[in-house]
Amino acid sequence: MPLLPTISTALIVLSAILVGVGWILVVKKKYKAHKKVMIAAAISALAFFIIYASRTIFIGNTSFGGPEDLKLYYTIFLIFHINLATIGAIFGITTLVLAFKRKIKKHQKLGPITSIIWFFTSITGVIVYLLLYVFFDGGETTSMIKAILGF
Repeated sequence: MPLLPTISTALIVLSAILVGVGWILVVKKKYKAHKKVMIAAAISALAFFIIYASRTIFIGNTSFGGPEDLKLYYTIFLIFHINLATIGAIFGITTLVLAFKRKIKKHQKLGPITSIIWFFTSITGVIVYLLLYVFFDGGETTSMIKAILGF
């Protein structure tokens, strides 16, 4: 298993776990602990993004190396994951900004939605990782567009 994708996937899973812990803490009205855990979740997600973006820029992305008859399904799933991750990041940043600006009512409304999106982003990210590096051997490492679309 390649080191950087393994680390970045672990970071996004850690982020999702911390979001879950943060959700439990806020339900228990442990607001200070909630804040600390959610900041840790954001830092974990940011660390993921830095590793992912750096790898994409300097090394490239790994294309799907599994069976050709699964490639279309993988590509559709990957595009779904990328869109979900982008939406999750936008929601996450917005939710954090609302909290830091003490706009708690809006934060409380958006937080659960953001958390659910983030859980699904994490799950789909793990599936992408498994399909690229565990279930099948990764394809060539190439530009993002070529890795996603195959040309």
